[in-house]
Amino acid sequence: MAFADSDPAGRAYDGSAPAAVKILVAGGFGVGKTTLVGAVSEVAPLRTEEYLTVASVGVDDVEGVERKATTTVAMDFGRIMVNPQLVVYLFGTPGQERFWFMWNDLVHGALGAVVIADTRRLESSFASIDFFESRGIPFVIGVNCFHGHQERSEREIREALDLDPEVPLVMGDMRQRAVGRDLLLALAEHLISANSVT
Repeated sequence: MAFADSDPAGRAYDGSAPAAVKILVAGGFGVGKTTLVGAVSEVAPLRTEEYLTVASVGVDDVEGVERKATTTVAMDFGRIMVNPQLVVYLFGTPGQERFWFMWNDLVHGALGAVVIADTRRLESSFASIDFFESRGIPFVIGVNCFHGHQERSEREIREALDLDPEVPLVMGDMRQRAVGRDLLLALAEHLISANSVT
């Protein structure tokens, strides 16, 4: 792949490989992880979606997302080239409990994470929040407001998820690229803030 000779700020590109940043996108089943990765990725995202079958009945909790027909069985993968010196790789985790064992592999090398929450099923985000908190990995919360509906206030969501005050929370429709951009910018600022404290 050929890169530009300079980035948007006008700095010359020295030909070295760009620095890579790995970000995880996590959350419960059907909250919008695949949608977010697809919305912000500059390349066609890699998806490992399979159709839900009768074999998953009684195994996967589809309450609140009964119309969902597919599910991520391994990961989603997307890429954002910030400038010739920096590329961001997005790894979307599978949401069903039977695939959580994969999180332990996907988390290696991750700088931070985005946890997607659905206000209709906030409890589906608990496992992701606990996972990142227990590993000391900074994260932000993205509340997926499906079709622009905001059913709960930020305060209600923070209380329900028992979030620390410094954890950023962004509300919006994850299908919109601008919302994904805002989430990633919030994570970048959160990472900078966390590093300046330590």
